[in-house]
Amino acid sequence: MTLKATPLNSAHRSLGAKMVDFGGWDMPVNYGSQIEEHNAVRLDAGMFDVSHMCVVDLRGANVRTFLRGLLANNVDKLQTSGKALYSCMLNLDGGVIDDLIVYFFREDWFRLVVNAGTAEKDIAWIRQQNDATGSGLTITPRRADLSDDGIALIAVQGPNARAKVWQVLPSTQAASGEMKPFNVTIVDGTPFGEVMVARTGYTGEDGFEIGVPASQAEALWNALLAAGVKPAGLGARDTLRLEAGMNLYGQDMDDSVSPLDAGLAWTVDLASERDFIGKAALQQKGQRQNFVGLILREKGGILRAHQKVVASSGNAGEITSGTFSPSMQQAIALARVPVEVQVGDTVHVEIRDKKLAASVVKLPFVRNGKVLAA
Repeated sequence: MTLKATPLNSAHRSLGAKMVDFGGWDMPVNYGSQIEEHNAVRLDAGMFDVSHMCVVDLRGANVRTFLRGLLANNVDKLQTSGKALYSCMLNLDGGVIDDLIVYFFREDWFRLVVNAGTAEKDIAWIRQQNDATGSGLTITPRRADLSDDGIALIAVQGPNARAKVWQVLPSTQAASGEMKPFNVTIVDGTPFGEVMVARTGYTGEDGFEIGVPASQAEALWNALLAAGVKPAGLGARDTLRLEAGMNLYGQDMDDSVSPLDAGLAWTVDLASERDFIGKAALQQKGQRQNFVGLILREKGGILRAHQKVVASSGNAGEITSGTFSPSMQQAIALARVPVEVQVGDTVHVEIRDKKLAASVVKLPFVRNGKVLAA
């Protein structure tokens, strides 16, 4: 199978990146030291090629009404142009088809950014619902590797990320300088053409996600590199998002998992009368598991996905994501556990032939450079 490549593929290779198959995409896992890349984001500024994710533009008079029924979160929260919202898109059983970000530009134009591995499935589902509801929307995927008007995405994250982006893109500072988290702006006339600047990161640090014409991606990447932004790969991205308590689709949830069991109840609007796909299933099933952070308290193992987590009651759950935290110098994990398990409890994780004690902690572990869980 030929792997899909982002417009930055040759840039990664010229930097000596270790490339891996990531959901059918040829992506950099690191450029040498994953720990150094992780620390650059926590302490200074790092950048990630996220062009494998897919921008999808939805246009038409009925787009708000359509998204009201499609998404578990309520797009009526988006009343000002440039606001963004994180949401799950559910199937009829209440399972997560994908988690995504929706950006509001105009009443007839909303933009979604969906995950790479689910993009084809997502677009097929959205088109199916568009037909079923007679909404008459124009649905335009802007995939960076295919479309002439494809949009490449570069995430620049860290305490110095915004300042370094403004160094490279000074004409965006006026529009983005006062922009609060979960907002977006589009700026035309930059040296790289029209750019989208969003503040909706995935590392627990501040920064911007920059959407740029695919043909300009390498030039922007090189300009950021010259400004001292360190390239970071999938390895650092995973340890950063895990420390920040952020879910990864396909690992912490999928189309068989309810958002209520994946720590995403805050993204689900069950309070309003608005109906949406999967709502009835969520109301019927309710929350069946708690989604928590774990810190390993005994030596002798690393926390990994699918390890069994046993509560004091004898009931069991499992780890969904685990790693050794570079910021905390401890083994940490995200886990779905029995509903009786609460923050402060001790559970035991089955690692090979041992049962090792772990503390249940409130997420996130790390945010804005500070360790919050101990």
